[in-house]
Amino acid sequence: MSCTQAAAALAAMLGLAGCADAQRSSGGQPGFYADLGRTDAVVDSAQARAMISAYRMNKGLGILRLDAALSAAALREAQAMAASDTPASAEAAKDRLRRGGTSGPEVNLSAGYRTLAEAFSGWRDSAQHDRVMRSAGATRMGIATAYAPASKYKVYWALIVAAD
Repeated sequence: MSCTQAAAALAAMLGLAGCADAQRSSGGQPGFYADLGRTDAVVDSAQARAMISAYRMNKGLGILRLDAALSAAALREAQAMAASDTPASAEAAKDRLRRGGTSGPEVNLSAGYRTLAEAFSGWRDSAQHDRVMRSAGATRMGIATAYAPASKYKVYWALIVAAD
């Protein structure tokens, strides 16, 4: 491991440790267990970044940084799915991102996970979604959820990773 990789790994681990203590749900549990099935709920993107980056580091990949444009695109995707009450096509979302100038986008679109921990576990256990989290060229990410109270899914998710 190079000095740069070691420094990045340490930074990601410290960020993850800080999130576990600082981001607590109202029930006293870590924020990654917070129920996002509420109108006012917002996924903790810093905690998601730390969790996904730590996973990537364990696989020999680089950490990700949060990107405002990708976060805005993820929110649009999640809100569109919630409004239509149906999961969308990741390929269509990737095409929209490419047309907008995003380099090497990969997208996870899903529904039904109530917590960040559930979404991460589900993505890790799905070959297609895991491939997105482990995208070798990715350096940045955006993540968002949207709540649809009348939906059987309740919570829609969008994770976007991309290269610089």
